[in-house]
Amino acid sequence: MSDPAGFIERAARVYVDANAASLHWLLARPLLGPGFLNSKQNSMTLADYGPGDGLRSPQFTYGWIQGRGLEALVTHAAFFAASDPELTASIDAVARPLYDILRRLWSGNGHAYFCYDPNLEPIVAAPNGVTTPQAQPAGIYTYSDIFVLKGLIAAAARYDVPHLDGYLAQLPALVDAIEGGQFQMDERQPLSAEAARNQPADFGPRMILLGAAGMLNRIGRPDAARFADRFIAHVLEHYLDPASGLLRNVPGMDVCNVGHGIEFVGFVLDYLPRDADLALMKRLQAILIASFNAGLHGPGVALTVSVASGRLTSPYCPWWSLPETIRSAALCHERTGDARALDIWQKAHAAFFDSYWRGEPAIAYQTMTKDGPVDFVPATPDLDPGYHTGLSLLAAVEAATRMGAGSALQTSIGA
Repeated sequence: MSDPAGFIERAARVYVDANAASLHWLLARPLLGPGFLNSKQNSMTLADYGPGDGLRSPQFTYGWIQGRGLEALVTHAAFFAASDPELTASIDAVARPLYDILRRLWSGNGHAYFCYDPNLEPIVAAPNGVTTPQAQPAGIYTYSDIFVLKGLIAAAARYDVPHLDGYLAQLPALVDAIEGGQFQMDERQPLSAEAARNQPADFGPRMILLGAAGMLNRIGRPDAARFADRFIAHVLEHYLDPASGLLRNVPGMDVCNVGHGIEFVGFVLDYLPRDADLALMKRLQAILIASFNAGLHGPGVALTVSVASGRLTSPYCPWWSLPETIRSAALCHERTGDARALDIWQKAHAAFFDSYWRGEPAIAYQTMTKDGPVDFVPATPDLDPGYHTGLSLLAAVEAATRMGAGSALQTSIGA
C-alpha cells in the first residue's frame, strides 16, 4: 500500500462509525424478558425470530450472548463517553440493568449457562426443540462462565466497584478448571466431570479466557491477569506446528481452526506490555500470517483447515474471523511495523466490509461460502452484540490512534 497512514486513518473512521451504528441498531431493539439484549434477527432475511423458530426464538436466552454483550456495551460506553455522551448514556441505560440481571443469575452458584428457558432455568436444548434441565455440578466450568464472568468484571469496574474484588476472586477457580481438566467445552450436553475428562484437549478455553487479560490491565487490575503468561507459554509449546506455523486445535491432531489461531494472536498482543520480547512478537506475527494465508478463501476466512496439507476442511466462512483478523493485524503492525501485517489488515478490512457488512442495518452476514451468504449458525443463533465485531474493531481503532490517527476518536453518527 502506497499510503499506509492514510489507510489506517480511514479504517479507524470506518470502525468507529460501524460500531456506533451497530450499537444504535442493538439499543433500538426491544429488550427481552427482564432486560436481555435482543439480537434475534436473521442476518440474511432481516426477519426477527419468533415463537415458531425453535432454538432461535425469544423464549431461549443464551448466556454466551448476554455475557459477551455486557462486556461489549461497557467497553463501548467508556470509549464513546467523550465523543458521543448521548450514545454512552443510552448504552449505560441498558448495560447497568443487564449487569444486575446477570449478577443475580451468577449469584446462585457461581456459574452461568449456555441456554436458559423462559423461567431462566438452565436447560439442554436438542435441535428438535426438546429441552431437559441442565446439570449444575459446582466444579465444572464452561465458556458461558468465561463470557459472563468477564462481563461482570468489566461492568463492576464501571458501575459497582465495591463488588469488583469479589468477581476477581472467582477468576482463579476458572483458571484452575481449565488447567485441571474441569472445563467442559460442549455445553449442548449435560455438564459432568466425566464429559470434561473425556473431551479433546482443545486450546479454545485458554484462548477465550486470555481475552480477559487485556481487559484486566485496562481496569487497573493486572494482578488478576497473571494466568495469561502461563496460558500463552502452554499454547505455544503444545499447539504450534513448526512446519506450517498453524495452531492445532488439539495436540497431535490435524484440524486447525484458523480463526481461533488469529484470535489467540490478538488477545496476546492486547495483553502484552509495550516492551514485550521481540522474539515473541515475531512468533505471534508468524502465526497470524500462516493462519490468515491458510484460511483466506472466497469471501472470508474458512472455519477449519488441515495442518498437514493446508486443505480447507470446511466450506463455511463465519463473519467473526475477519474482525478478529483486523484486531490481530492492527496490533501486530503497531508493534512490528511489518508491511505483511499491514497487508493482512488491509485484506481483512476489504473482505469484511465488501462482503459481510450490510451497513443498513449495521450487522454482518453470520456465515458465507464461496456462493454467498448461507443460513448456518456458527455458535449461537443470536447476532453479535458488539463482541467479536465491535471489540475487535475498537482494538484496531485504539491501535490506529496510538499510531497517529488522531481524528478516529470522533464519530460522525449522532446519538
